[in-house]
Amino acid sequence: MPKKRTRTKPKKPRYTAKTADRHVLYQLSVQDAETEARFLDRVFRKITGRVPTSLREDFCGTALLCAEWAKKRDRTAVGIDLDKSVLAWGTEHNLKPIGEPGNRVTLLRQDVRDRVPGHFDITVALNFSYFIFQSRDLLREYFASVHRSVAKGGLFVLDAYGGYESWKPVEEPRRLSGFTYVWDQAEVYPIENRVVNHIHFEFPNGSKMKNAFTYDWRLWTLPEITEVLAEAGFSRSAVYWESADAKGEGTGVFRPKTGVAQEAAWIVYIIAER
Repeated sequence: MPKKRTRTKPKKPRYTAKTADRHVLYQLSVQDAETEARFLDRVFRKITGRVPTSLREDFCGTALLCAEWAKKRDRTAVGIDLDKSVLAWGTEHNLKPIGEPGNRVTLLRQDVRDRVPGHFDITVALNFSYFIFQSRDLLREYFASVHRSVAKGGLFVLDAYGGYESWKPVEEPRRLSGFTYVWDQAEVYPIENRVVNHIHFEFPNGSKMKNAFTYDWRLWTLPEITEVLAEAGFSRSAVYWESADAKGEGTGVFRPKTGVAQEAAWIVYIIAER
């Protein structure tokens, strides 16, 4: 006699707009601190022949990269951000589990252009955070402040994005485990090269977290960035472009390039040497 089929209860969605933490979702959607820490270590060794130990993370937010960097006992990290609440969140969720801050990680609540004690093997400004500086003078002021704190022979690592699809309003959803990340290029102003972008999150139960994060940026071009780095005192800078496989898909491997064909959308690293 066949067994009676029992009806399974539907699984509740892992996240909803009411229960999800936007910082958790951001880290899952945008950041890969483990991969970035390995990239920084590899590039530094390749360029300098030395082992990096000290990191300065500007616009550090939840200090996820600081935490990842400091997991190795011989490393130290300083994270800088203006947002007190985000630094507190990062301390609770990313640093306390590894016994920080206080030993190998220090968090500073200040403007990234202000003087920072010490000198660092690597300083980073990732997730396009420095795009907040919308004039050449402000960008040069920031880059010059970084130059003062990078150790001799050290590196300043930035990322940038572009491509012809970056200059038009568009929403780009990306389904992840338990939620959908939506990158919303909401406004584009060509005279100023200014863009207003949002991050939204959508959930299996139909709820949405609109404008979880909003960015009012200047979309800097690569020649502008490298020129201002030189004006700020960096001796040399290189653009690291992502390699592609036979199908044209990104491999996650970034190498220095001096010339490439334009693409619809790209993300690069820029490595500046002091």
